[in-house]
Amino acid sequence: MRISEAAATSGLGIDTIRYYEKLGLLPKVRRGRDGRRDFSAENVEWLILLSSLRETGMSMEQMRYFARLYQRGSETLPERKAVLLDHAAHLDKRRAALDGCAELLAYKLKRHDEMAEEIS
Repeated sequence: MRISEAAATSGLGIDTIRYYEKLGLLPKVRRGRDGRRDFSAENVEWLILLSSLRETGMSMEQMRYFARLYQRGSETLPERKAVLLDHAAHLDKRRAALDGCAELLAYKLKRHDEMAEEIS
């Protein structure tokens, strides 16, 4: 699959894909006879994962670490799982913080409505 198709499938921009490839975050991307990238299903799955990890706040450093573990093979499964569990815990904390912010915002909106009713 061409880079434009990989971009459309993963939701990432072409420049981002090239950047992730340059950093070594993707499994090796094959090149066709014409020298163009030929993205495999595995490459696209990785792009989708990387997009999700980045969207949820994982640092590039942590993403590079995770990719290096993957490249070392199945003996790193426990370490990779630990990375994902740590990130899941981070997301739980973030979700709780955002829920608290949403509750405060809802309260403030309700108070504004109440004050507007008092004025009129």
